[in-house]
Amino acid sequence: MIKTITLKDKETLNKIKKRSSGDIDDAIKATKVIIDEVKKNGDKALINFSKKFDNYKLKNIQVSKKEIKQAYKKVDKETINALKKSITNIKTYAKLQMPKEWKKTISKGVEVGQIIRPLESVGCYIPGGLYALPSSVLMTVIPAKVAGVKNIVVCTPPRKNNELVIVAADLAGANKIFKVGGAQAIAALAYGTKSIPKVNKIVGPGNIYVTAAKKILYGEVGLDFLAGPSEILIYAEKGNENFIAADMLAQAEHDRYASAILVTPNKTLAKKVAKAIDEQLTQLPTQIIARQSLRNYSAIILVKNKKEAINFINDFAPEHLELFQESILKDIKNAGAIFLGENTCEAAGDYATGPSHVLPTGQASKYRSGLSVYDFIKMPSIQKISKEGIKSLKPTIKTIAKEEGLLAHKKSAELR
Repeated sequence: MIKTITLKDKETLNKIKKRSSGDIDDAIKATKVIIDEVKKNGDKALINFSKKFDNYKLKNIQVSKKEIKQAYKKVDKETINALKKSITNIKTYAKLQMPKEWKKTISKGVEVGQIIRPLESVGCYIPGGLYALPSSVLMTVIPAKVAGVKNIVVCTPPRKNNELVIVAADLAGANKIFKVGGAQAIAALAYGTKSIPKVNKIVGPGNIYVTAAKKILYGEVGLDFLAGPSEILIYAEKGNENFIAADMLAQAEHDRYASAILVTPNKTLAKKVAKAIDEQLTQLPTQIIARQSLRNYSAIILVKNKKEAINFINDFAPEHLELFQESILKDIKNAGAIFLGENTCEAAGDYATGPSHVLPTGQASKYRSGLSVYDFIKMPSIQKISKEGIKSLKPTIKTIAKEEGLLAHKKSAELR
C-alpha cells in the first residue's frame, strides 16, 4: 500500500510537497461571490447560504442559552471530564507562554520597554465535516482567553448533532456561538452582520473555501495563516513498528490529501512498519480515506544517514514531527510541533498535552509557528527620554535625518 522510496525519487516527493485539497484559484472565484453577498445582505445572505450549502434552515443564527443547556444534556460525563482535563493543560501551557512586560534604561536618560495588550475581539472558526471537532474549539478559544481577549466568538457550520462543539465552546469561555460555516462565516466575521460582530482577527482551520476567503480578506481583518492538508513526519532509527504505523494512520485518516511520512536509515524497520500499516488499516472505520492518503501522498523514505534525514526534515518543514530518537533535535530548524520519544504520540498533542494543534502546513513552519497566545496580543514598544537623554541622542538623530533628506525630523530633535 505505502511506497518505500529514497530521496532520489523526486517525482513522488514533489507530488507530496505540492499536494492540495483542490485548486484554490478556482475556489477564489466562487468564494468572492459569497463574500460580496454577505457584505451586501448580512444575515439574510447567511440564512440563504445555510440552506444552499448545508441544507439547513436557520431559525436563529446565534446558539441560544437554552440550546447550550440542552447540549450539555446530550454529552456524557466522561466526555465533559475529558474536555475539562484538556482545558486545564491548554490553559497551563498558554499561561507559561505569555510574554512579560518590561522596561529598561539603555543609556543615561533613555528608557525603552514593551507592554502587552490583548486584541479586543477574535473569531474562532471550527470546521464541520463527518465528525464534530471539539478539540479545535479548545485549541483556538483558550489561548485567546488566556491572552485577555474580551470578546471571543465561535462560528461553526450548522448540524443536527453539534452538541459537542457547543459544550466545548461554552466550557472554553466563548462569549457567543454562531451556527454559520464556510466562506460566509469568514466574511461575516470580517465585515460584521446584524447578528455576528466584526472581529479584529479570525483564527482556525477550514476547507478550501474557508482558506480562499481568508486569502481574499487579507488586509480587511487579522488572520492566523492559510492551512492546508495535515501532515506528519516521523524520524526513527529504531522503534516499535506498531507505534509508528498507528501514528501514520492517525494522520492519514484526516483527509485524502493528508501526508504521513516515515524517514529512517533502517531497512528492516521500514519493512516492519509497512506491514504493520497494512494490518492496522483493515481495522480502521476510516480506512477508505486513509488508503487514499497512503497511496497518493505518503511514503517511507530510506536515508543513508542522520545528515541526509536532517536536511530533508528541514526542507519538508512538517506540521507535526515525531522524533523517536531525540539526538537530532538540536539540528531541527523547521517544524510546527515536535513530539519527542516513542510514547509521545501526535494524537496526545491533538487533544491533551496543551500546545495548540492549529499548526502551519505545506512548509509554512519555515516562517511561522503554530497558533498561540502570541496570535492574540500586541506588544507596543514604549520609549521615554529625559532632557539629558535627548541631548545625547540629538547628534545621531540629526545626522541620519539629514542623510535621509527629512529635515522636519532633524528640526524636531534640534528644538529640544
